[in-house]
Formats: sequence, structure tokens, C-alpha cells
Amino acid sequence: MLREVQIDSLANFLVTTLVGKGVIKPKSDDVKDIVALVVEFMSANFETEAEIDEQADKMAEELARKNPGADVTRLRTLTRQKLAEKKNFVL
Repeated sequence: MLREVQIDSLANFLVTTLVGKGVIKPKSDDVKDIVALVVEFMSANFETEAEIDEQADKMAEELARKNPGADVTRLRTLTRQKLAEKKNFVL
């Protein structure tokens, strides 16, 4: 997972670039509020993805114990996709 400093830097770059290219037009010259919202959104997104990964790992290990010949990596990938789909989360 990305560190908070990396998320701040990425959000700042993203907002600054979008404003610079005229894609978004903030109501004021100060884009700090927009950057803060993007940081909050990105942090929540990374957190949700980490939760999905953790759940997928546990479920894949459990399934692998029940089916010794199964490919754990494939089980994890498929489980991760299904969990993300249930949460309407795009990986």
C-alpha cells in the first residue's frame, strides 16, 4: 500500500495537471481543498483494495486446504475478483 506522503504527492500532481490542462476549473485559485478530497478518496480506495486482498488470501488458503490439488494463486485471483465485484469495486 502507498504511504500517505506518496498519496499526497500523487493527488497534488493529478489535481495540478488537470487544472493546468483546463480539465477542471476550481472556483478559487487555491486547489488545496480539491487535493484533500482526492487524497481522501484515494486513501479509502487503497484501504478497500487491501481489505479485499486480505479476505481473498484467507478464502484462497481455506479453499486450498479443502482441495489440495488446487492452484492457490488462481484461487486467490478468482476470489479477489468475485469479492471486488460484490463490493462494486474496480480493481
